[in-house]
Amino acid sequence: MEVLRGIDLSIDQGERVALMGPSGSGKSTLLNCICGIETVDQGTIRVGAQDLSGLQPRDLEKVRREQVGYIFQSFHLLPTLNAFENVEFSAQLAGMSKNDRSSRVEELMDRVGMSHRLNHFPDTLSGGERQRVAIARALIHQPNLVLADEPTGSLDSETGAQVLDLLKSLSEEYKVSILLVTHDRSSTRICDRVITMKDGLLVD
Repeated sequence: MEVLRGIDLSIDQGERVALMGPSGSGKSTLLNCICGIETVDQGTIRVGAQDLSGLQPRDLEKVRREQVGYIFQSFHLLPTLNAFENVEFSAQLAGMSKNDRSSRVEELMDRVGMSHRLNHFPDTLSGGERQRVAIARALIHQPNLVLADEPTGSLDSETGAQVLDLLKSLSEEYKVSILLVTHDRSSTRICDRVITMKDGLLVD
């Protein structure tokens, strides 16, 4: 059974694209293919200059760690690490030196408004604060692309709007492309274009 069919999508550097569609339309599968969690039977996927076709699992993992950032609806912060350590851990996985990653974490945590919460653990943070930490984590290794899967789905409307504004600002500042999956039409206001998915196809 074909889950994705005839997908033809390019995202320019620094461009923000919203992906909408009903549940089961293939949005999450597409994200998983883009970051190499799932492989495609046909076609080509490129992240930056890297062609993912035929890469071994170890090489796909390297692409994910170095070129792609991921923001989840449910944050996915490690509960045993504080805010600083959650962000630093991703930098460590990407191979950054200790000095470089410490200064980079401090810079980003200040940029997302969390410099006063560095030593706090996830269960002591609000939903908006956890998502700000998750955004810093997604950007720590200076990826080409950030995949944001319903990043405001667990937040109230006011906090969600603040998170969206932050994503837009950081995307412009760091020239990072964003593919934003959302069911909320209002979330697409930060995006340069909106595409819709249905039954594994991009329909517009």
